[in-house]
Amino acid sequence: MILPTLLVSAAALGGGYAWAKGFVRKRLRFVDAMYTRPAPWIAGAAAALVATPFTLLPIITGLTAVGLGLGVGFGVRVAQRDRFLPPGDE
Repeated sequence: MILPTLLVSAAALGGGYAWAKGFVRKRLRFVDAMYTRPAPWIAGAAAALVATPFTLLPIITGLTAVGLGLGVGFGVRVAQRDRFLPPGDE
């Protein structure tokens, strides 16, 4: 039961990172609040809080919620650095 849980947690981390980076770069590129210092922390905490009720399911644990929060936070942070790149230039 450990291996599927770790796979789900890794997928949440990677998926949260990719989704948040793309969302900030494409949809929120003109929103100034996304380029402040606490934005990655707020986005990561919000994602972890949203994922917390799903820990009642057997395969999703607290590690998955934390992994999703970390992935989203890092995705927002990386997208902040890409602020001046036009979309599509990676």
